[in-house]
Amino acid sequence: MSLRRLFIKLSTSLQDKLRTHTHLFVSLGLLSVLPVPMGAHAEVAFSYNDWQVACDNTLTCRLAGYQSENNGGMPVSVLLTRKAGKNAVTTGQVKLGGTKDSSAKALMQLGNRHRITMRLNGKDMGELRPTDESGASELTRTQVDALVKALRGSSTIEFVFRNSRWQLSDKGANAVMLKADDAQGRVGTNSAFINPNANTSSNNVLSPRATPVLHQVKPSGKDNTRKFSIKTAELARIIKNGTKNADDTCPNLMDDSAWRINRLNSQQLLVQHSCWLGAYNAGTGMWVINDSKPYQPVMVTDAATSYDAGVISADQKGRGIGDCYSSTQWVWTGQRFEKSYESSTGMCRLVEAGGAWDLPTFVTQVNSMP
Repeated sequence: MSLRRLFIKLSTSLQDKLRTHTHLFVSLGLLSVLPVPMGAHAEVAFSYNDWQVACDNTLTCRLAGYQSENNGGMPVSVLLTRKAGKNAVTTGQVKLGGTKDSSAKALMQLGNRHRITMRLNGKDMGELRPTDESGASELTRTQVDALVKALRGSSTIEFVFRNSRWQLSDKGANAVMLKADDAQGRVGTNSAFINPNANTSSNNVLSPRATPVLHQVKPSGKDNTRKFSIKTAELARIIKNGTKNADDTCPNLMDDSAWRINRLNSQQLLVQHSCWLGAYNAGTGMWVINDSKPYQPVMVTDAATSYDAGVISADQKGRGIGDCYSSTQWVWTGQRFEKSYESSTGMCRLVEAGGAWDLPTFVTQVNSMP
């Protein structure tokens, strides 16, 4: 069975029940397991039990933890963020999912008048304060340090508001913290999350990588007067013959759904056609072709959800209720589309509609050009 057809099969209520002890990542409409070997020092996307880590191409690592799955009625998530480099510090944020009577935002807004406290093994570690409209709360330096220390062992981690308690799971935290240490070259140093060695400095840990710069070219309307005329059947044949494993990659390629064509410049076109449809996701194929022979189609993605002014987006739900997403974007640089961003919103744990966090694995700086 092809990966595409496997995805479509899994895009049902059964997918809500899938869990893995390695990384299960919904990206571009494909269900992929992305193992990252220790010492690879590349983009990392890894999860274990109730924790996950995403390190992007600049080596910034973001670690997100959640409530245990059998405690889904009180959703909570903590995000720890640490950049690369010897002087990097770890910051922390908290989001509380709503109870039957209150939403996360309402609870955090009440924080100015009522105590919402963080407790570690029963010890009061101070109040939480809302910091933005998303309902997230920034942890203090003291709270972050205490939380990291607690996560190294077996601990009871709670956020308390009156009679409501949100319990953060510690299961999997050690594994993802070690993965982050390895990705940033911190294992065995004094800045490591796991087994920090006070006698070994962090002077030789990996430095932040530069953010790649892309120059986005917006297709000009002056080229739209150049005509492109081809029969639908012929265009479908050209695309199919130029696409590897076309029947699996784009099962709907030869159906009767409409083709959409956008001119990119005087010689190149973007052609679009529906590729697949799942229970709650759909994917459109995007190809760049020449406007005359040889057409030489080049596929950008088979899971696009939108195109606008030189930007292709693929935004896919992790499950039907929409509490987790994956997102990828590509920008037109004048001759080709290049990936500019790739991210997920974290685990599907009911913390927030649309997902709790932004956990990128690939980032760029996009500069627009006329």
